[in-house]
Amino acid sequence: DGDLDMNYFQHKPYLDNFNEEHNLELVVIGQVHVEPLALYSDKYDSLDELPDGAEILIPDDPTNGARALLLLQSEGLIELKDPTDLMATENDIVTNPKNLKFTALDAANIARTYTDVDGGIINANFAIDAGLNPVKDGILVEGDQSPYANILAVRAGDENNETYKKVVEVLNSDKAREFIETEYEGTITPVF
Repeated sequence: DGDLDMNYFQHKPYLDNFNEEHNLELVVIGQVHVEPLALYSDKYDSLDELPDGAEILIPDDPTNGARALLLLQSEGLIELKDPTDLMATENDIVTNPKNLKFTALDAANIARTYTDVDGGIINANFAIDAGLNPVKDGILVEGDQSPYANILAVRAGDENNETYKKVVEVLNSDKAREFIETEYEGTITPVF
């Protein structure tokens, strides 16, 4: 509705899905960091320990659900029809050697409930809020080359707004990099 000038909370696949669902034209004007998705378990210390038929919680929104499946695929736990599909669903799984079972849940609730099952794939912001460190506590962690960098988005046509460009400049500065690296101790990675 035009109330906001800029946002900074999502990654590009999420923005693309949002634009499509809401018939909007928001565009990326900068990217800042990756908050890695990770698989956590309080029952198992490694992927090898995950039992056949393990129940894994995954985010129920389309982009982060696909992101969770891509994370599992990265270590051979599943295989997707199209290994690069940023909108993959459980229906796209072609092999599942450990017969993993998936339960889709609101991403914000997974950090509170993953201990009830074998594991949960949790977005870094929710993990950090729950006292988890993706790098130290995750048994599978997304790499920093992820296409899921958090971005700055504006309405199409506002890309050249000088004020918005200055915001991008500040968030892509050495001072911002130092803050991210110090404050988050490696759990969040700058991508500028």
